[in-house]
Amino acid sequence: MTSPYILVLYYSRHGATRQMAQLVARGAAQVEGLDVRLRTVPPVSPTCEAVEKTIPDEGAPYVTLDDLKNCAGLALGSPTRFGNMAAPVKYFLDTTSGIWLKGDLVDKPACVFTSTSSMHGGQESTLLSMINPLLHHGMIIVGLPYTESSLNNTCTGGTPYGPSHVAGMDNSQPISEDEGILAKAMGQRVAYIAQRMLQGEACG
Repeated sequence: MTSPYILVLYYSRHGATRQMAQLVARGAAQVEGLDVRLRTVPPVSPTCEAVEKTIPDEGAPYVTLDDLKNCAGLALGSPTRFGNMAAPVKYFLDTTSGIWLKGDLVDKPACVFTSTSSMHGGQESTLLSMINPLLHHGMIIVGLPYTESSLNNTCTGGTPYGPSHVAGMDNSQPISEDEGILAKAMGQRVAYIAQRMLQGEACG
């Protein structure tokens, strides 16, 4: 029997969102009783004949619908594309109608995270765009409370809607201390809530 796990699912073009995903996963791994499954989505190709490899050359394996269906909680990450989630993330979510029809994600906790090139590159609108389909799935959205002191102190990324990172126009900006703290705190929080909900089911 598979142990309950948090699915950290992301798309990353230049590596910044992948680094955020790894930090979120590290935070989730701090919660006992839950595994962490790191997965990515394949890029969307404008060439109709293009076929993506089953296993990517580097990074996390590609996600399957079963990965999503069976998770105890979800952390969803995407770079911003004109204030919205990247097309590969939206494309994958558009394939989840079967999971939606069966209510497989109802009452499971979920959080979102992002990375942008510039400070005002649409971080919050991107996070909100990712929250919308999760609400349609009946998931419980988990944000970052202001009891996280880094949310008050950050001069780079970080929002109450979820952790974020300012990568710079050439994607060379390292993840700041506050950004890293908030990413790990987000992972830990969604995993903790998933754990509590699983314990409640066991007691019920």
